Amino acid sequence: MSTTSLKLPEELKQRAVAAAQKQGVSPHAFMVQAIEQAAASAERRASFVAEAQAAREQMLRTGKGYDADEVHAYLKARIAGRKTAKPKAKSWRG
Repeated sequence: MSTTSLKLPEELKQRAVAAAQKQGVSPHAFMVQAIEQAAASAERRASFVAEAQAAREQMLRTGKGYDADEVHAYLKARIAGRKTAKPKAKSWRG
């Protein structure tokens, strides 16, 4: 494991110490966990953006996409526990 020095404003350090005490962990463990959560969040966002860009490129390449109302109706039915057919991609080009 490598060592990293982290300079924090005093107010932030005290907040981290107080939060760590409330969770019953050391300030070090609290900060490691916070950095882990921030890194995971950044990775999830980057993955989401990459998937969205790929979907957009596919839509532009194929000229097909999904009707938002059909997608919303499908999701509402699934949330309600009903089985329903997935929406089908349709041509959106004239």
